[in-house]
Amino acid sequence: MPAWNALYQIRNFAANVEDVQARDASGAEAMVRKTKTSEWEITAPPGCVVISYDVHVDAPGPFGSALDTDHGFFNWAMVLMYSPALRSQPVSIRLLDTPTTWEMRDLHILGAAAPGKVDQVVGIARNYDELTDSPVAVGTFQQSGFKQDGATYHIVVDGNPADWDLPQLDKTLAAITHAAVDWMQDRPYDEYTFLYHFPRGPGGGGMEHAYGTAIELSADVLRANLLPLARVSAHEFFHLWNVKRIRPQSLEPIDYQHEMDTRALWFSEGVTSTVGDMLLARSGLIDESQYLRAVSEEITELQRRPARDWQSVEQSSLDAWFEGIAFYRSRQRSISYYNKGELLGILLDLRIRQLTNDSKSLRDLFQWMNLHYAKEHRYFPDSAGVEEAAEAVTGQSFAAFFRDYVAGVKELPYDEFFQFAGLHVVVNTTEFATAGFTTSTNLGAQPEVVQIDPNSDAQRQGVRVGDRVTAINGRPADAQLDEELSRLPPGTTVRLQLENRRGKREVELRLGSRQEEVYELQDIANLTSEQRKHRTAWIHGDDEPGSAR
Repeated sequence: MPAWNALYQIRNFAANVEDVQARDASGAEAMVRKTKTSEWEITAPPGCVVISYDVHVDAPGPFGSALDTDHGFFNWAMVLMYSPALRSQPVSIRLLDTPTTWEMRDLHILGAAAPGKVDQVVGIARNYDELTDSPVAVGTFQQSGFKQDGATYHIVVDGNPADWDLPQLDKTLAAITHAAVDWMQDRPYDEYTFLYHFPRGPGGGGMEHAYGTAIELSADVLRANLLPLARVSAHEFFHLWNVKRIRPQSLEPIDYQHEMDTRALWFSEGVTSTVGDMLLARSGLIDESQYLRAVSEEITELQRRPARDWQSVEQSSLDAWFEGIAFYRSRQRSISYYNKGELLGILLDLRIRQLTNDSKSLRDLFQWMNLHYAKEHRYFPDSAGVEEAAEAVTGQSFAAFFRDYVAGVKELPYDEFFQFAGLHVVVNTTEFATAGFTTSTNLGAQPEVVQIDPNSDAQRQGVRVGDRVTAINGRPADAQLDEELSRLPPGTTVRLQLENRRGKREVELRLGSRQEEVYELQDIANLTSEQRKHRTAWIHGDDEPGSAR
């Protein structure tokens, strides 16, 4: 049984497996012996062996598997065992005993089945790896889709139809997918599926797959603003190139039993975020001011983390397996390869443009890697492969960039890079509200207190490190809790529900105030028309008009 899948965390799915039995071709019971935490040995005569077991699934979201009376979602590595000796052989799968009113959708293998026909569907994957890359949802859905650029796109939504506008969702995804296909000048699929879950309450995250993505977003967030949905959709969609096809060697072949150490997540995840926001600008879903505000927020996030002084972005990639630990996620202990990786993608793009007078860009780097790795069915050698691509595109050395900012912890000289686009970073000190504690949130979980401020109301009220905040003012708390509290006026009283090993309790806290530095990209003095052209081209992922490509 796999020990990990989707998240870079060992989750030991064998803990959910019960009552493993086996029978040989004659129907006689075969001997089953558990030999390791996630391994069983079957002793039976040569020939067919039928193995049965129960598995407990109640982890909702794109990284989990869950089944209830209304809906089922299965990441197969959390549900199905595999035989190492047979892992590369074709796998067939059928879902049985589903309610007659349920439909079925998956991202590649099974396709779709209408109500009452789910039991009839048989899909065949080329191997176990392909099967685990195609999760399945069963239930009742809202569905839509469109054809564009020679491909068919399917949109499948589980949730209350009152919480979203399906035609607007179609329009948003059409803009993103066209922008990406045009930017890469490539479309390595004929069909692609967006599978959404919009729960009322906490929810968030997305998981990429070769021919689709599974995304969860709280309906409360969705009703307020479609931009978070557009942002995560653009990120996960671009993963079909970066990660699923432009793939680091350190993640192949997949080892389902052990941590897979990789230094490349800063590029595979972080630079995917770089491109994701660029696609939003390219497709007209955000404007220049929104884009620059998002970049400023990423700079602020990195600069507020003391761990940036000693943890490199490559080290952060290697340490991804610690992200399930609340203390590890704290500011003093770690940086995020998503956060710094996104900034490095931006700076790498600007440096390529500077060296080539805007005739080359990050776009050329990805197209080069797509041609020389993905289309040749090769894997790139982590950071060295990205450095090779940058040098191939520009004809210039990037050794210092990768030594100082990727492998090293040298402070990022923002102004040196942003000067090319007529920008510089301004630091302001701003007052924010604070609850007197800091939280951290594992994906799919509730915020957990990781630090208490001395002499705060939180300390006086007995809030402890390790407390989980389950609700604020009667509403479910999510990963945005700290940000939500910081936007309230200092002195506001909030009601929090807390939970720990000793039970549940409720506290009322009076918000204090704190001062923090905020980083903001602003125009430089004497901004030139040439710098303005560079900026427009950079934000939209284009070459400067009139430059040679």
